[in-house]
Amino acid sequence: MELWYTEKHTDTVDFSIKVQEHLYTAKSPFQQIDFFKSEEFGVFFTLDGLMMVNEKDEFIYHDMITHVAMATNPEIKRVLVIGGGDGGTVRELTRYSTIEQIDMVEIDEMVVRACEKYLPITASQLNDKRVSLYFQDGLEFIHGKEGVYDLILVDSTDPIGPGEGLFSEAFYKDCFKALSEKGILVNQHESPYYPNYAKEMKRSHNKIKNIFPISKVYQFHMPTYPSGHWLFGFASKVLDPVEDFKPKQWEAFGLETKYYNTALHKASFALPTYVNEMLKA
Repeated sequence: MELWYTEKHTDTVDFSIKVQEHLYTAKSPFQQIDFFKSEEFGVFFTLDGLMMVNEKDEFIYHDMITHVAMATNPEIKRVLVIGGGDGGTVRELTRYSTIEQIDMVEIDEMVVRACEKYLPITASQLNDKRVSLYFQDGLEFIHGKEGVYDLILVDSTDPIGPGEGLFSEAFYKDCFKALSEKGILVNQHESPYYPNYAKEMKRSHNKIKNIFPISKVYQFHMPTYPSGHWLFGFASKVLDPVEDFKPKQWEAFGLETKYYNTALHKASFALPTYVNEMLKA
């Protein structure tokens, strides 16, 4: 008998992976957590039946959520990660010796502990001395903070369940206040392709651009996410990710990356016409 994992991308489109082994299943107070092993993607991790991370393509997401901001402001010292329970975003941040503080706020401790066991490829640096873990609601954690962080990375799930509040106007306003003068916000921005995802993408962008003086969107190819075409939002008080981009300073870090590079940086902000039209609408 064959075991297959299937995720519904729309009511009429399915995405399936043949499973070799179901490694772990648990129900936390917040969501259903499962880990599977497959031939094509290695170990992969789902929440409420939706693909979050897998060993084969995780580097794409984690490169792009982290290095675009760091190449715009290489002087970032204090970072907040909201979500990101798999640890991949923190792993990339710890590669910068210049970063002094990394706070990670994840509502579901069970996710982090399971990833430490089954996905060490992403969770390997959570014990770095600069990393502080907070198992609480990100909305509550950030509320009331002012000028604390140079970079906030919102590594969230889709805007349903535990991740819903991380797409709210009140949350984005709190992020604005919590950022330093040259602070940057990068948020998981959904996909422009399927209508149900595009709706949330437009809602999120409209809220952010009404709060931040600079608000842009950049794209990347994520094979196991719906449609494969995914976006991040980039928002800042003063820094433009294209005009203020510092490729030579970033290259001086000497980091080896598998997806991000300085040529791709500018190119990722060159969006297809249909996406630009959505963002303007």
